[in-house]
Amino acid sequence: MKIKKLSLLALFTTIIMITFSCDKKPYVLTDEYIYIQKEERRNDSTEWQLVWEDSFNKDSLDTNTWSRIGLFESSKWKVPIEQWREVDNCFRYISATDSRVVTFDEDNIHLNGIINPDSVTGDPRPYLTGGIYSWEKFAFQYGRIEIKAKLDQAFGMWPAIWMLSEKDIYPDQHNGEMDIMETLNHDDFAYQTTHNHYTITLKQTEPEKFATAPIDTTDYNIYSVSWYPDKLVYAVNGVTSYEYPKVPGAGTYQWPFDQPFYLLIDQQMEHAWPGMITHPEELPISMTVDWVRLYQ
Repeated sequence: MKIKKLSLLALFTTIIMITFSCDKKPYVLTDEYIYIQKEERRNDSTEWQLVWEDSFNKDSLDTNTWSRIGLFESSKWKVPIEQWREVDNCFRYISATDSRVVTFDEDNIHLNGIINPDSVTGDPRPYLTGGIYSWEKFAFQYGRIEIKAKLDQAFGMWPAIWMLSEKDIYPDQHNGEMDIMETLNHDDFAYQTTHNHYTITLKQTEPEKFATAPIDTTDYNIYSVSWYPDKLVYAVNGVTSYEYPKVPGAGTYQWPFDQPFYLLIDQQMEHAWPGMITHPEELPISMTVDWVRLYQ
């Protein structure tokens, strides 16, 4: 009888420990893929926990988390193939079907920019690039996202790591964008930028919407943004580049960052900002990503 009581006590203790452990998760999972940081932890970065990561070591894309971006294939940006010349944005050359622009080794994913040798009989674009995004598969609200990546350089290149609103809950305005990393050509620094209706449509310049940070052009760098209810803190290699604050009274035009966002990582080439590809002999180029990690 005593042994039975001890067994029941042990079982009860185990259940309590498991329940407590589950309650210690710093997030609530909604829609089975959106990590919402618990309210009581949102202003405390001292005890953030690693809650999700992708190390890209499966020799293939985890399609439970990512989709490939394609100008002709992705429903969010799809255009008819005959209209590609009219596209003047970051997805001008991006392909979801060409196997050469998204490749893997045992530890990394490579998002490549290449000369397209099949532009006459196949895809008509002279260049092709690779990119991935997590829309409707992985998103989060609040926490710190980190990406370890190494960048090849070439004139006309414009790789980017950025975030967009998962749900677009404000239908009559820009729902915000966090540019965690953008770099151009042979620059030895990265841009980190915050976009919203306040800056894009209303042309407001205060608070400052961007900063630059030095990068090692020969090695990996870690790009991050720490997202709080009242500010965004951008960093490279653990060094803060700038903070973008929530302005009291400015409303959702200035702070649409109270909703889940998803991640995009893509190689981009040719635009008014980086300019044209003037040295095609520099191609192919690659953005090599080691891992992505979310802390909350």
